[in-house]
Amino acid sequence: MTLHILIFVGSCLLLFWSGKLLIGALVRIARFLEWREFVVAFIIIAIAASIPNLFVGITSALYGIPELSFGDIVGGNLVDLTLAVALAAFFAGGLQAGSRMVQTSAVLTMIIAILPLLLVLDGVLGRGDGLILILTFFLYIFWLFSKKERFSKLYDGKELSIIKEFKIFIKDLFRLVLGIVILLVAAQGMVKSASFFSEALNLPLALVGILIIGLGNAIPETYFAIIAARKAKNWMILGDIMGSVISAATLVLGIVALISPIVIVDFSPFAIARFFLIISAIFFLFFVRTDKRLTKKEALFLLSLYITFVVVEVLAR
Repeated sequence: MTLHILIFVGSCLLLFWSGKLLIGALVRIARFLEWREFVVAFIIIAIAASIPNLFVGITSALYGIPELSFGDIVGGNLVDLTLAVALAAFFAGGLQAGSRMVQTSAVLTMIIAILPLLLVLDGVLGRGDGLILILTFFLYIFWLFSKKERFSKLYDGKELSIIKEFKIFIKDLFRLVLGIVILLVAAQGMVKSASFFSEALNLPLALVGILIIGLGNAIPETYFAIIAARKAKNWMILGDIMGSVISAATLVLGIVALISPIVIVDFSPFAIARFFLIISAIFFLFFVRTDKRLTKKEALFLLSLYITFVVVEVLAR
């Protein structure tokens, strides 16, 4: 038991450290490409933050337990739409969301967060469903990059002259590869330890994914959102949160379903999480579209939703 606890804690620390490594490298690479902060966070940072979910998903699929990945995504998206955005709003003193692109993305975020829950109603998230999810992801990317003004931006010339130095760019590429390798190792340790806890504590794997791995894998984007809030980078916060939800619910789950269809024999571990995820997605959209900003009071409500979810989920067991 002690060994598996150490493996799990070590894997979480590796995921956290490698997530920070990836985020830092990808931000500089994105600035090199001269993309907008929202798009940088949505495409680059969010996908980087979803890499832990992807590797956990691929590993769990190869081990024949893809339901762990489904629980991870449901739990992680719930964290993103409540805990992560609430903490960021507290540090930022509220989040502005006046851009038409952000408003449209907020609607898509709610729809996509719920989409996997609808596709799995028949008890299986099959390869056809996986293709639908992956297609949805690329349709959003196509929409985002279909107009240059949606993604392009000129940064301060002095900063760009430093970022564009070839040596720095090569170093960031090296950090990117190193981070991915570390994530592979951490994902292996997390999946194996999660399987042990599931058997030792007689807990459904789905519940372990929802409460433990989902929270652990949401740490990178939560950490980034808080740091961005302290630096008054509101657009990056919303891009980070929305991008994490969309990439995890479409690209990650789609790839996992293609490798190994996710069969949900018992929906009871997902019942509570599914309800709270739908409620959180609806309220997130409502708050972002109301006065086109997320206030501290609204953030407090989202935070209370997550706390209520954890309490209810634990008491139900």
